[in-house]
Order: sequence, then structure tokens, then C-alpha cells
Amino acid sequence: MNKAAIVDKVHEVLGTTKADAERAVECVIDAIVNGLTSGDEVSIAGLGTFEAKMRSARTGRNPRTGESIQIPAMRVPKFRAAKALKDAVKK
Repeated sequence: MNKAAIVDKVHEVLGTTKADAERAVECVIDAIVNGLTSGDEVSIAGLGTFEAKMRSARTGRNPRTGESIQIPAMRVPKFRAAKALKDAVKK
């Protein structure tokens, strides 16, 4: 399922225009991204928790040349699934 399929599902459930459904999906995605960008944890009941974690600097390898390279520290998004989501997927 991709973003267009989600928009179609929201359009079908709400009975609004497709443009309104797309704006609703965009708004949810923007809220999650803005929350993570500002350092907040975004928790959606029944789905899970999105958070930005700091990944430390490390040494990696260029797969083409085998040369060692330094990979800088950076913030990366993480997702922890809620128990309800885990249970739904198991079935």
C-alpha cells in the first residue's frame, strides 16, 4: 500500500472529495515529520511511536573501493510498533 492507496481509502471512508482526503493524509504526515524535526516523540495509539534518535559516528567501508570512510553522527527516525499493531499483524 502506498500513499495514493491510503488517500483512496480515506476518501472512501469519509465520503469527501479526493482532494480533501489527500490534504488530510498530507496533514498527518506533516505533523509527524514536524514533530520529529523539533525533537518531539509522536505517539499514535494503536499504531506506535515515532521518535528521532541520535546515531553515533562510525567507520564504514565504501563497497566499491573497500576504502574506510568516516560516517558522521546523525539523527535518524525510529518507529516502535504498538502492541495492538503487533497483535493485528500476527493473525
